[in-house]
Amino acid sequence: MRATASRSSCCEARHREAAAAAIVEGERAASNLAVLHQRRRPCFARSRPHAQARKYLTALMSDLPRKNGWTIAEHAGDTTPDPTQRLLNHAVRDNDQAMTLVRGFVVEHLADQPLVVAALDEAGQEKTGDATVGVQRQYIGCVGRIANGVNTAYCCYATPRGHALVGARIYVLADQMADPDRRTACGIDAEVGFRTKPQLAMDICRDMVAYHTMPPWVAGDEAYVRSGALRSFLEDNRIGYVMRVGCAFHVTVRPGGGSARAEDVLTRHVATDAWQVRSVTGSKGERAYAWAWIATTNPRHFLLIHQHLRTGKLAYHYCHVPEGRPVTLMTLVRVACLRWPVEEGFEFGKDHFGLDHSQVRLYTALSRHIVLTLAALAVCAVTAAQARTQTPAPILPTTPDQQPPDDPGLIALTVAEVKRLFMLVTHRVLPQAHHLHWIWWRRRHQARARWFHHRARIRRQITQT
Repeated sequence: MRATASRSSCCEARHREAAAAAIVEGERAASNLAVLHQRRRPCFARSRPHAQARKYLTALMSDLPRKNGWTIAEHAGDTTPDPTQRLLNHAVRDNDQAMTLVRGFVVEHLADQPLVVAALDEAGQEKTGDATVGVQRQYIGCVGRIANGVNTAYCCYATPRGHALVGARIYVLADQMADPDRRTACGIDAEVGFRTKPQLAMDICRDMVAYHTMPPWVAGDEAYVRSGALRSFLEDNRIGYVMRVGCAFHVTVRPGGGSARAEDVLTRHVATDAWQVRSVTGSKGERAYAWAWIATTNPRHFLLIHQHLRTGKLAYHYCHVPEGRPVTLMTLVRVACLRWPVEEGFEFGKDHFGLDHSQVRLYTALSRHIVLTLAALAVCAVTAAQARTQTPAPILPTTPDQQPPDDPGLIALTVAEVKRLFMLVTHRVLPQAHHLHWIWWRRRHQARARWFHHRARIRRQITQT
């Protein structure tokens, strides 16, 4: 009985210790937000929009189920959505500089890792109607099919200790860019021209090179490796890459033999004993795959193939290693596997920070919402990375029949948990009258919208008759 009481006392002590440490991390997140927000002050021409941006960021880091103009304004304590709408649409603000400062904040805290990768990918947002900038029926990755929506090219700054989205460019289709009326309706400035998705990714990388925040490695999928211009840009700037390619991608592995499809290279030039099993750390622990590393006729280019150990599923990667940089198979494997954090960034951004919650339509407003969301995500991602260095690794089994321990420990704080801790230490209660005002405001606004809708319908009926 004494032993039971002693274990209970130890458990309570560990719980109190963990709770105190968690509160410290919540306060650290609030401090990181204050630091990043203050750095962004030169991006604003006036102090009022700068203060409104702080309210916007705090709302994005809240537990609001939907983060749009109305809910953010109510959370901020405003009586109407006007200040929020002015921030997104009309405030004088340098959005590119704001994105650069967010990127610099992330790099400052994560660049000390032994391996850093810029992971390129795109994320979509389903939309109804045709009034939003960039909206059109196109392939939307988050739903896995062609749908009506908007696509945005992103860059994730990925390291083994943490990662965050640090670049974004909205993809607007060529026919919309070529239509002057459409450009005006969407608020697209004259200096913004049509760019393909690889070109948007290259623009992000060019900014990172200019501000000395570009990692030495890039990872991406097939949409980006097909761009010869993007590959040339990376190679000219001595940036290595490991890009996912399809089985039909052509490489030359034998002098004078011509190019061959990646799947043919596998069957003709990869011996059975060429496969090597390597494991990398994933979100749920170690993940092992079989890898084959194949040289090409270019001494700086390689074909990397990985095979799932259980299903046998294959994936191909085209690699470039800058001259003078030593490389091993394990390096290429780790770069290839650091492409996946960008998917986790999309998940966190959408589920926890409202990356796809905006109801704005104009180019400027959507761009600003994205950058504000990336700033909120960066604060929590950096805080989680800082906390990870102070959390002991949880106990893992070493044999298949090992019994679980009484206390397996704790995993490191995640981005989602850091956000919850931030809400805990910054929580404030607004007066009841404030929320009652918003109930009245929404009902009144919706009644007015209904009135104009019915009038427009009556006019159409009269015109048709």
